[in-house]
Amino acid sequence: MMDELELLKKDWQKKEAYLPKLSHAEIHKMIWKKSSSIVKWILIISILEFLLPHLLYLLPSAKTSWAIYESLGMSNYIIGLTVVQYVIVFYFIAQFYKRYKEISVLEDAKKLMRKIIKTRASVKYYIIFSLSLLFFAFVSAAFAIYISEDLSVLFDSMHTEVPQNVSPERLKRSFIWSVLILGFCFTAFIGGIYFLLYGRLLRKLKKNYNELEQIEV
Repeated sequence: MMDELELLKKDWQKKEAYLPKLSHAEIHKMIWKKSSSIVKWILIISILEFLLPHLLYLLPSAKTSWAIYESLGMSNYIIGLTVVQYVIVFYFIAQFYKRYKEISVLEDAKKLMRKIIKTRASVKYYIIFSLSLLFFAFVSAAFAIYISEDLSVLFDSMHTEVPQNVSPERLKRSFIWSVLILGFCFTAFIGGIYFLLYGRLLRKLKKNYNELEQIEV
């Protein structure tokens, strides 16, 4: 048995001699190209994420949603919140573009490692901001319903009749809880999509960072 193991070991050593051996510079170049590609995809996804929801404004349901906001007296508030969202989202997209341009021309491994760390942090902050803003919009709607004195305008905006066999207090509580539960579920759903898209890219960046760390030791 030992003789067979020795023969196998010698055979593997012979084969290993013919395997291509990459230098640190070649490994760094491969990681650099992979990192640049990953950051480019982060940039593309963030732009698409910003643009695609605007296509929903072309749907008839978008007009109904805006009518609901108006009935709750939230139209100016939503406009202000949207302006804040645009400013911050544009800032993050600009950061992703900046990181992509920086990583695309880097040759120093340590600088690349620092840029990978900064990119991962920017993406995490972007995800936290997006999910927080999304849930905050639902909480704001729930609060607007809470302080509303007449829910009939809300039903009018939805083109439905006010239930006659339900007290206004109970109806208001039902609306508030429905909005909060819907907000939590929808935010969790979007968070799951973020985990699949951005999470996968962040894990790849983390792997690249670990590989760079090993060749720098």
